[in-house]
Amino acid sequence: MDKKAVLNITVTPKSSRSLVTSDDEGNVKVYLNSPPIEGKANKECIALISKKLKIPKSRVSIVKGEKGRSKRIEVKGLDSDDVLKLIKE
Repeated sequence: MDKKAVLNITVTPKSSRSLVTSDDEGNVKVYLNSPPIEGKANKECIALISKKLKIPKSRVSIVKGEKGRSKRIEVKGLDSDDVLKLIKE
């Protein structure tokens, strides 16, 4: 399990829906119901991404941007192409 993907994502908290999506350029956007208070949005973000990718939450982590809308996440066990393919499904 040496593979890992590092992706830049944009998060929209307090959205009406929970959704992980990507556009044709491979920009990943995550829409969250949670407000950005006490890490709730970050927890939902990790849970949503792990559910979409069908992997355990422990394999998804935020490596940069804990407090901002632009985040960098790391996914262990998949490469970037795998992650983007799964998100587009």
